[in-house]
Amino acid sequence: MTKSTEHTLRDQIAQFGRSLFQRGYGCGSSGNISVRVDDGVLVTPTNSCMGFLEPEQISKVSFDGTHLSGAKPSKETFFHLAMYEERPRDTAIVHLHATHSVAVSCLDGIDESNVLPPMTAYYVMRIGALPLVPYFRPGDRALADAVRGVARDHHAMLLANHGPVVSAPSLDAAVYSAEELEETAKLYLMIHDRPHRYLTSKQVAELNEAFPN
Repeated sequence: MTKSTEHTLRDQIAQFGRSLFQRGYGCGSSGNISVRVDDGVLVTPTNSCMGFLEPEQISKVSFDGTHLSGAKPSKETFFHLAMYEERPRDTAIVHLHATHSVAVSCLDGIDESNVLPPMTAYYVMRIGALPLVPYFRPGDRALADAVRGVARDHHAMLLANHGPVVSAPSLDAAVYSAEELEETAKLYLMIHDRPHRYLTSKQVAELNEAFPN
């Protein structure tokens, strides 16, 4: 990967971070974005606001977590690295503290193997099943093992009382999937206690056959 390519990726991380922040998918210094490159991972810095990222300040770490350049990396970089280990085809991860997704992650009695029902075709196409990862305090390295175990079979997950994590083969795909997840969580909270109609198992199967994750 050339320096110009890495520079472009840094610009894209900042652009997508700003877009997510401006549209209310994050607040304060919450959430983080990473992209895998040939010799490591670019990741948003710790205590940084996604709405005001400077490309040159975006951190770079090696695959073992060594800080290579930029500002100090996010304290949640370790679970990004764990997910990349399990998903070699994916090159980007978006982790948000988006309001509606976090709200769903706090609900009692949800199906921990698949938190949200198949409400729309695009949710099924972009997310599929959404398992719940148990709660860990911020910075607890045990979260990496929990994420690793789920990532073997899922590119999206919801951290209990925390927020969603989504990986994809490209940065734009990871962002769009994270957005789809948050909007579906919003829809779920709007209608789940009212008469509703979800997609049937047959409809889900048709979508999975036509658009495999």
